[in-house]
Amino acid sequence: MPSEVTTWALRPAVPDDADPIAELRAVVLRPDLERLGIFDPDRVRRRFKDAFLPEHTSIVEVDATFAGSIALRPAGDGVWLEHFYLSPSTQGRGVGSAILRTVLTDTEVFRLNVLRDSPAQRLYERHGFTTYAQDPTDLWMIRPPS
Repeated sequence: MPSEVTTWALRPAVPDDADPIAELRAVVLRPDLERLGIFDPDRVRRRFKDAFLPEHTSIVEVDATFAGSIALRPAGDGVWLEHFYLSPSTQGRGVGSAILRTVLTDTEVFRLNVLRDSPAQRLYERHGFTTYAQDPTDLWMIRPPS
């Protein structure tokens, strides 16, 4: 049974958070990108930095220490959930589900994309996301208002 995390928080991101998030992204995505045969350590970091919008991003802190990120980017027809990364030591401890319960509202459409067959896909499915499109690498998921 996963151990419970007693203290986690979200704080607004700042531009200086780009490097730590990019490094975490490389660590977290590496197993899935290697499985798919597309891991490139420079590209995985650069793609994040090119898309980073601190004004839509929150930093996840567990026990007052950097543990991840999540971005909620408004779009014309809802919200894109992006850059949701948790450190390996934080995964499996209920933090991801707790964060999703906090940020997902019942009144908006949420969309995301996730790597095929990633463990994150199961997390999103447990929170009401379903697949609406896919390619050989990615799934696009949606969670309509309830």
